[in-house]
Amino acid sequence: MSEFPEGWFRGTPGAGQDGNPGSGDPTVDLPAGRRPASPPPRPASARPASAQPASAQPAGGRAAAAPPRSAWPHQPPPSSSSRGRGAAPGSAERGMPSARGPAGRPPQPGGPGGYRPGSAPGGTGFAGSGGGRAWLRPRRIFTVLVVLVALLLVATVAMYFNLNGKLDRQSVLVSYSGEPAQGAGSNWLIAGSDSRQGLTAAQERKLSTGFDVGGQRSDTIMILHMGGSGKPVLISVPRDSWVDIPGHGMNKINAAYAFGGPRLLAETIQNATGLRIDHYMEIGFGGFVNVVNAIGGVRMCIKYPLHDTASGLNINKGCQTLDGAQALGYVRDRHTFAGQDLQRVQDQRLFLKSLLSKLTSTGVLINPFASIPAANGAASTLTVDQGTNLFQLAEAAFALRHPVTTTVPIASANFVTPTGEDAVEWNRSAALSLFNALNDGKPVPKGVITGSSQSG
Repeated sequence: MSEFPEGWFRGTPGAGQDGNPGSGDPTVDLPAGRRPASPPPRPASARPASAQPASAQPAGGRAAAAPPRSAWPHQPPPSSSSRGRGAAPGSAERGMPSARGPAGRPPQPGGPGGYRPGSAPGGTGFAGSGGGRAWLRPRRIFTVLVVLVALLLVATVAMYFNLNGKLDRQSVLVSYSGEPAQGAGSNWLIAGSDSRQGLTAAQERKLSTGFDVGGQRSDTIMILHMGGSGKPVLISVPRDSWVDIPGHGMNKINAAYAFGGPRLLAETIQNATGLRIDHYMEIGFGGFVNVVNAIGGVRMCIKYPLHDTASGLNINKGCQTLDGAQALGYVRDRHTFAGQDLQRVQDQRLFLKSLLSKLTSTGVLINPFASIPAANGAASTLTVDQGTNLFQLAEAAFALRHPVTTTVPIASANFVTPTGEDAVEWNRSAALSLFNALNDGKPVPKGVITGSSQSG
């Protein structure tokens, strides 16, 4: 009895080669060891119509549709669809995976060598062939990146509003009769006050700021012009400049801050220069020190040793990183130089450029351990006008990286006032040519630009 089911040959079901019932295989009933004789050739009349010569086929008729008889079972044609779902025995020899798992067991879905449902189109579908790298698929990588960018944007927006809310806003810039008209670009009034707010007695002693200092003064006064013709321009106004202070007559410009705070200082600057001040920014001693320390200090190259007991400065010659206390002493020192305040304003501009260059550098901006403390330290100690926001402060910070620098043109650095004091007298004609050029959006005359350099 045959082990194959009846009718599995392509030939007539249940019929052998001679038409008698049997297995259909001429070798099945042969004794072991005997080779089957070659089957005798069939007569032409017994061949399928498709195998007969064209001349033997009925004229005008079609060949019989009967399939050719074969002694071998019909095999399904190879198909690429069988890959990954099991293949006929022996397919492994052709580089195709076997449908049987280990020890002849069928592969389990998701197991070793098994088919993993839902695999990517075009893949093998087997867990053992790339399933461990599913997290590297482009769609998943894209999703992770989108989530990270969204979280970063949310954190950035939250930090922006947090810092923006920390700014100390005051009514500094107010309209008044006779104020200058709006000119080209925008103008910032930058002041560094000698406020000791936030400093302990120990810090005041360490920073040599003095104790129980009454009132407030502005040791640093600068005008930043940006958005006009060419590069930003940073102008220092010596604190001893002899000007007219509204309601107080002629006096040193530093007295305007003591008389009426930043509002009177802004009005005095506008009247003296003819420039409309659009933004105001002020920082005290404590905030200055905190910002410098937050970014790990500022590197400066000092030409000569600087020692000043009044400001507590004691640094050697050479390139070095100044910490907050040293930086404060550096921008306050004037007794070391023959030019005193005129040299100090140049040192202030040089340090401000180095400070802002580092504060806005890529290394600091992408380092949250430096940028966040610095931003918090600056925002919590900055005083600005009510119309200034954090984004505008960032614009000013980038403008201060590489500005054209100068001091208001000076006629006399030792002008004797009616009260017998020494003051700084402006060269009015040269000063007006500088301010008018900025106001009109024209190039600044080169003759009024003095630049910045250390004492030499």
